[in-house]
Amino acid sequence: MSEVVLQAQKRTVTGRKVGALRREGKLPAVMYGSDFESTPILLDLHETSLALRSVSSSTVIIIDLEGEKLSCLVQDQQIDYLRNQMKHCDFRVLTAGVAISAMVPLNFVGEAPAVDSFGGVLMTTLNEIEVEAKPNDLPASLDVDLSVLTDLGVNILVSDIVVKDGVTVLSDPDVMVATVTVQAMEEEAEEDEVLFDEEIEPEVIEKGKQDDEDFED
Repeated sequence: MSEVVLQAQKRTVTGRKVGALRREGKLPAVMYGSDFESTPILLDLHETSLALRSVSSSTVIIIDLEGEKLSCLVQDQQIDYLRNQMKHCDFRVLTAGVAISAMVPLNFVGEAPAVDSFGGVLMTTLNEIEVEAKPNDLPASLDVDLSVLTDLGVNILVSDIVVKDGVTVLSDPDVMVATVTVQAMEEEAEEDEVLFDEEIEPEVIEKGKQDDEDFED
């Protein structure tokens, strides 16, 4: 993916007055970091919305703040769901050469052979893991190869995820990421059986009651 660069300017308008800026097609935001003083900024709403659709929580983007280019992560987004548009955004400014921790989304690739071979059900239990890396080494996503799931009960763990040099996985290495199981199908069959029994039982009871009444007459 090509580098994402957003043009920004410092913002002096704060509080309720930012509503007028939004109506002008602007997006209020803030930038902050360990070595960067918290700074309110203003971005183009349309441009920023399009750009952020293609980035993850660990994608390093560049904010050009009045000529100063700063590497950042999207830390938080506030969405107006009624208008289906962004209301505010927080950007975490990174320091070159200093390792940071971030949540990196998992990208499941390939197919699990056990699904077709044994009629199994693919189960994924994580969609992101935490890593530590310098800004230039931070991955936007990590691939998880499902082709190793050749049998029921075979698990992919966090420790099985391949990362490049310079990236340290902080999440528990023994946590399961994906597996193929028939448990979900068995539970569904058991639930259907219980529902079937519950549906016919009242009819049997009612029939027996009617038979008794007919006998007494």
